[in-house]
Amino acid sequence: MDVGYVGLGSMGGGIVKRMLVNKQELRVYDLSPDRVSEHVKLGAKASQNLAALAAECDTICLCLPTSEHVRMAIFGENGLAKGVKPGTVIADMTTGDPLQTKAMAAELAKQGVHLIDAPVSGGPAGAAAGTLAIMVGAPEALYARIKPLFEKVSPNIYRMGEVGAGQTMKLVNNMLLAGCRALTFEVMALATKNGLEPKLAGEVLQKSSGRNGTTERSLQQTIDGQFPASFALELMTKDVRLAAQLGRDTGVPMIIGRIVEELHNVAMNNHGGKACSNIIIKDFEQRAKTRITK
Repeated sequence: MDVGYVGLGSMGGGIVKRMLVNKQELRVYDLSPDRVSEHVKLGAKASQNLAALAAECDTICLCLPTSEHVRMAIFGENGLAKGVKPGTVIADMTTGDPLQTKAMAAELAKQGVHLIDAPVSGGPAGAAAGTLAIMVGAPEALYARIKPLFEKVSPNIYRMGEVGAGQTMKLVNNMLLAGCRALTFEVMALATKNGLEPKLAGEVLQKSSGRNGTTERSLQQTIDGQFPASFALELMTKDVRLAAQLGRDTGVPMIIGRIVEELHNVAMNNHGGKACSNIIIKDFEQRAKTRITK
């Protein structure tokens, strides 16, 4: 299996490092020469452009910000489609739009190329630890072909169904994450406005029936005023927008989801897209005229 990887940001780079640790030979490409050099030092081989990478590989993974970036990487000038060989599997690990992914898969099928989706959850820390959840949308035969590669990233691999099913699962997950986070911050504002000490209230939530991913992983450091750039607000806003849009496109009312989407739109206006997605706690503080964070 000759493998190429496109997109060496915090998530894609973490996945590539995990593959390299597990002795997977890789060709890599990124718009940032510094990112490419960093991974070449770890054992990867650099490709000069996307078309060249496609010509050299029979399996290609992408991890990019949006489905629009994926489309440009595949079909843009000197993109993967210019060099890709029939029979190649392209695995899109982006948290993208499942409807766009299905459309791109149909276009690539005309060239005899297989596009599947395989977004991940668990963040860069999960990539480093080998604990990511990998959600795959692919026919069974292609899943069997790609699974040994994904096993070099994590044992937590799930075939969710056909193409697009992996990204659908990821959007479901991220909408739930965003909603739990927003409500966690709202009740923390309620707690502090009524005299409770924030860290103690957060500790009790984590030991009680209201515990969730935010109370478990990030609430205490957020209260301490730490906002690491591990998951940018613009990416979370994109994910909740896609989840809400999928609901509209498929006739599923997203009543709470639309509120979560608007909360993130407000945060984008207030803090900018590069801020940590936990920065929305500041908006809850402002609306409640209280202080949760240090």
